[in-house]
Amino acid sequence: MKTLIIAAALWLGTAIGAVAQQDDIRQTIRNQLDAFKSDDLATAFTFASPTIQGIFRSPEMFGHMVQNGYPMVWRPGTVVFLGLAEREGTLFQTVVIEDRSGKAHTLEYKMIQIDGRWQIDGVRLLAIDGAIA
Repeated sequence: MKTLIIAAALWLGTAIGAVAQQDDIRQTIRNQLDAFKSDDLATAFTFASPTIQGIFRSPEMFGHMVQNGYPMVWRPGTVVFLGLAEREGTLFQTVVIEDRSGKAHTLEYKMIQIDGRWQIDGVRLLAIDGAIA
């Protein structure tokens, strides 16, 4: 009985930690989307990993890339978070974002944690699905 209680406590602790981790990841993505909507490139840039920041070097260059390469991220409509997956120790958050014309785009956000803070280490377009119901 004691073993069962310990196992249940460990499972519950892991489950609670996973939910908190997923919530933190989703909030990071939401915060960056909100910054783009407000044209706050400096804040949006802070949610990018050091690797991404090193590639684009400035909030303005980063914003230009997002505006031209990911217009659904630049001015998102409806945002729906799907699953969080782990592959080879890296977490990937799948997100469906509706663009201005109402088309739904499925994107995968690669997430890394640095000093306890989640950062976006890449975004990949998976599919254009149509409208979000």
